[in-house]
Amino acid sequence: MTGSQATAPAPAPIDPGTGRDAILRAARRAFTQRPYAEVTIRGIAADAGVSPSLVVKHFGRKEELFNTVADFGPAAEELFDAPLDELGRHMVITLVRRRREQQMDPLLRVVFSLGNRDERSLLRDRFHEQVTEALTARLPGHERALRAELIAGHLLGLGATLSLHREGAGALATPEHLADLYAPALQTLITG
Repeated sequence: MTGSQATAPAPAPIDPGTGRDAILRAARRAFTQRPYAEVTIRGIAADAGVSPSLVVKHFGRKEELFNTVADFGPAAEELFDAPLDELGRHMVITLVRRRREQQMDPLLRVVFSLGNRDERSLLRDRFHEQVTEALTARLPGHERALRAELIAGHLLGLGATLSLHREGAGALATPEHLADLYAPALQTLITG
């Protein structure tokens, strides 16, 4: 095995015939890029390569699927599940690993909801509540809300950079090496 093969990202785990991961990816794209009224179960199913009945089986109606897509709580819990003195490094490693394993960023979908006034505003509201406010509550010291917003911006920026440069140097770097470079700025904001 060559050195470049050893550092390449691991392939995403195979969705064991359920189509659930493909449906979620397709739904995230649909709900963040188009008005809610234009999104259909049939369109999501076609994008995911599954039948509409499978989408309904896994998620129910369009409203229930939208609520699943708009839920940042599980991602935030995973990202923030570390002691404060290790949180910056943990967030970077967790975000990078999750992107590589699941072929999606746990937070970045909120960026595509910016500037829209329909139901997609729920994405922004949920992000603020489940990510920014949850992080604010964990931070010590002064200006906690401002620091939480800046940390969220750093995480979104990392996700955007890795998406923009899918085959760049970041794709070859280990999550730990990315954390060595990126986490100190986050940790400064965490500790205040």
